[in-house]
Order: sequence, then C-alpha cells, then structure tokens
Amino acid sequence: MRRWSRLTRFWLGLVFTALFTVLTVGWLNASGIAQESSAPSTPPLPPLQVHPLPVSLAQWQDDTQQGNYFLQVSPTEVGYLIWSRFPVRVFVEPVDTASSEANRDRAQHWVNAVTEAVQEWNRYLPLTMVESADNADITVWRRSPTLQQSNGTLRARSAETRYTLYIERSESAPPKLVHRFTIELRPSQTTDYIRASARHELGHALGIWGHSPLQTDALYFSQVRNPPGISVRDVNTLKQIYEQPTRLGWQL
Repeated sequence: MRRWSRLTRFWLGLVFTALFTVLTVGWLNASGIAQESSAPSTPPLPPLQVHPLPVSLAQWQDDTQQGNYFLQVSPTEVGYLIWSRFPVRVFVEPVDTASSEANRDRAQHWVNAVTEAVQEWNRYLPLTMVESADNADITVWRRSPTLQQSNGTLRARSAETRYTLYIERSESAPPKLVHRFTIELRPSQTTDYIRASARHELGHALGIWGHSPLQTDALYFSQVRNPPGISVRDVNTLKQIYEQPTRLGWQL
C-alpha cells in the first residue's frame, strides 16, 4: 500500500557533468515514502516566482466543481515541482531487440502501456517522446525498484519516482535551476496495472508530489482493483500546482 509520510532530508554533494551540478535528489516510492537529499553548499537559489500557465492548463475548466487534493501535495525546498519548458521530454526504455521473442513481446506490452499513459497526460501538459535518455526530462525504466525493508521483511515495490535538481550551465545563458525525474516501473504486472502505475508515477513527475485520498483519482495512494484514469480532480490539482511559485526554471 502506498502511504504518504513527511519529507526527510540528508546532505549529499555530487557533480554529474560539466554542464550540470546536482543540488538535490528526492524520491517517492510505491509505498508513498517521500525523501529528499541536498548538497552541503549551493549557490543562492532564485526567488520564488510564478511561471505562466501552459495553454492546456490555462484553458482547463471544471464546470462540475469536483475540487482537488492540493493540500495533500508537498512543496520542496525549491517550491513546487513545476515544469516551465515545454514540451516536457519523456524517454521510455525501448525493447531490447537482442532478447528472446518472448521477452521482446513482454517488453513491447510494457512499452505500449507506458506510452498510453504518456499520451493521457499529454492532453493536459505538452509532452513529447524522445529516443535518448540523455535528452529527456523524465526517464521511465523497465525494472523493479530496490527492495524495501518493512518490519524486518524485504518487500518488492511496483514503482518508484525520483527527482534531481541541477544547475544548468551554458556559455550563452546565465545558470538556471532545473530538474529531472527518473521513474522505475516493475515489468512483471498485468498491462492494466503497468498503465495505471505509469499514469500514477507520471503524475508525480509532472508536479503532483503527493497522493489523493480518493480511489477515483489516478494519484490515489494505493493500487486498486480497477485503476481509474486521470480524473477531473487530478487535473484540478495539477492546475493549482502550476499556479504556485517555484524556484525551478529561473536564473540563479
């Protein structure tokens, strides 16, 4: 069961490439445990500011007044995890053509289910599929997350989502605070559950860093027998998140 708990923090400093300096790593696993780690010394962060709403969310209207679960979403030390550069680039691990036919078939079912989830969210935020993980904002990998110990027992998790904060540097522009997401999805699930897991974890990666208390929402904290699609409440929550200030996407 996925459950939400308060953020915990510990310090970590890493440099990944000449262009990107890692600041923070945070993750939300399939049990809903959110964690965060930060570099011990970072440059002054940008002030909290509001980005313009993407057109798809600006045009979204809920005439039924179904509400949202915005209060269940936790901001991070840099504010809400909002994308400001569109379309958001998504990489989905492709089928290994060197594997056996049976493995290729299973992998293709996984790819198809994840791709469908990406297309569902694309109705509300501009997303595009890319062929290289190096060029992606969100990467989705076909593998099981590491085992989690609970009450002395190792338990398998169906999915895990992590984010990393970077300082993006280039010769032609001032440094900017940006982020990336990594999603791991266990492949040994039925197609419906793979699609539901992908839909749920992509919701986190698009900014819903929390869980809904209602089973009718895609971001419900636990897996259900008949997984729902993206609900009006999910989109209402996403829109309110994108109306909030963030330090992401702004110059240092």
